Amino acid sequence: MALLQSIFTLYRNSFSGLSKDIWLLAFVSFINRSGTMVLPFLTVYLTQELDFSKGRAGVVMGCFGLGSILGTYLGGYLSDRIGYYRVMFWTLFVSGILFILLAQIHQFELLCGAVFVLSLVADAFRPANIAAASFYSSAANRTRSFSLLRLAVNLGFAVGPAVGGLLAGSKGYAWLFWVDGLTCIASAILMRIFLVEKKEAPHDEPVQLAGAQPSSAYRDKFFLWFIVITALGAFTFMQLFSTLPVFLKEDFRLDETQIGWLLALNGLLIAALEMPIVYSLESKLPPLRIIAVGTLLIGLSFWVFNFFPHVMPLAVGAMVIITFGEILNMPFTNSFAVSRSRPQNRGQYMALYSMAFSTAHVLAPVIGLKIAEDFSYSTLWNVLMVCCITAALGFTLLRRRMLQFAQLPQSI
Repeated sequence: MALLQSIFTLYRNSFSGLSKDIWLLAFVSFINRSGTMVLPFLTVYLTQELDFSKGRAGVVMGCFGLGSILGTYLGGYLSDRIGYYRVMFWTLFVSGILFILLAQIHQFELLCGAVFVLSLVADAFRPANIAAASFYSSAANRTRSFSLLRLAVNLGFAVGPAVGGLLAGSKGYAWLFWVDGLTCIASAILMRIFLVEKKEAPHDEPVQLAGAQPSSAYRDKFFLWFIVITALGAFTFMQLFSTLPVFLKEDFRLDETQIGWLLALNGLLIAALEMPIVYSLESKLPPLRIIAVGTLLIGLSFWVFNFFPHVMPLAVGAMVIITFGEILNMPFTNSFAVSRSRPQNRGQYMALYSMAFSTAHVLAPVIGLKIAEDFSYSTLWNVLMVCCITAALGFTLLRRRMLQFAQLPQSI
């Protein structure tokens, strides 16, 4: 009974103290992500419904990735110029219209251009959304605020593809574009009605420096190194959505339903555990040290495939390891990136941070599958482990440099 009471208290405390606006922002994110149906099925739609070759489908997806990279840059730039609130509203609203229009385009060249524009507009939302969370939170609960947003996104992403699969099978793919578009528009309207723009950042923001901080994120060498190292870890993590499903199907002989349940396990564990874990660690351990440990766990989750028989319990164990790695990595890198910025240049910092993941999203399937095809999955797992060890060492060196130049306390 005492144990249950302790667990209940931990969960209650982990969700307490967050602002009403953060909860509203999380709700808007949940509604938006609940409609995520087009992207998970876009490759299937292109090859099965439009009869594109795999090569042409890959080109379309590449256009999506390029639009995503440019969109995150543009979103950060505009957030600093016109404000995060306007960027969030208009990117949600316009991307909703573009999703609906995309269903009417079937020609390859036009589709490439349309997908590029769609991803550019849709992903301009991401840095503005992160900037918004920093305005609606305080330094004391910022990491938990980002975790709440991640929880909402993961729950929404669990709903969207599941409903999308049912709609595609029973009603046709056109429904996916309409539902995805309408949920984007609904999110924009809900945001405008319920979420009030906050124009002043909290005054308790400690800026984590390593020497003098430039006015531009693109001249902040410390932060640029942080982004490069973060992208290296993100490249490994993104194999979860590209190479790993193919490996599980080929080597473990799992079907699509089993693979889907394994991926769902990741989202469910995050929803159940991330908030109390972050609450237990926030402000108690150095964030860069936590990030380094999380990065090593992400690499380990792939490396274990080289040492154990390929049976279902190993796949479940690997998914649990990568989930804990994600919990220790993602919210803390997010919070650290915000702490490096100032309100007037936050869009630039969040754009660079988002671009690290957009670039990893583009490169992960191309390089990962190529290594697996030309060499072996075992070679790929070794490469990924080396990437994560390198990234963990990089985070450790950054922390030492920050302490050396800024003369900050050891709790940083």
